[in-house]
Formats: sequence, structure tokens, C-alpha cells
Amino acid sequence: MQYKCMNCFLGYIDEEYAKDGKCPECGSTNLEKHCELDRPCRCADTIHDTIAYCDVCGAAVCPKCGCHDVEQISRVTGYMQTVHSWNAAKQAELRDRTRYNPLTGEVVK
Repeated sequence: MQYKCMNCFLGYIDEEYAKDGKCPECGSTNLEKHCELDRPCRCADTIHDTIAYCDVCGAAVCPKCGCHDVEQISRVTGYMQTVHSWNAAKQAELRDRTRYNPLTGEVVK
């Protein structure tokens, strides 16, 4: 099993390094288990205009390589913010939204 530190975002911390429940980098106890489908990013892109979601854990993933180590942002009432701190209901609402191409008006899947 591997963990990710939600404080410094150090990923892929093996159990042997997290025995005391702390991040080996920053010492935080805010560790989260990695999904079994998570893997290191294999694409060179840093920004995507779409997002995909993991079939197992429901987390946001890179739409190209499936890596779970993504930061999803949303524009809410005129400002940008990360969505990882949103509650589960608000994140589910974001996943269920219908997205449209602003130039063509077509639904984006």
C-alpha cells in the first residue's frame, strides 16, 4: 500500500516509510491511501481542459494517462479555487455537471 501526503503532496510513500503515520518529507500526519489504479504520470502535459474520474475511487484523474496526482480547479463566482477541499457532495455535483464547448455549444464528454 502506498500513501500521498495531503500537506506537501509528496506521493507514492511506501508503508515502510509511513510506519509512524507521518510523511517522511514534511512530518505531516495527513496521509491518504493511493487508489489501486493510481500510477505515476506518464504524459508531458501540465494543463488539461477536461477531467476524468476513477471508476474505483471516484477521484479526479488525468484524462490521458489516468494518474490520480492532479489538481482540479474550478471557477466559482468569478474566482479560481482548488476543489480537493470541497465536501463529497459538492465534488459529486461537479462530476455530474454537463460541460459544453464554448465555441460550438456541443456537449463535451
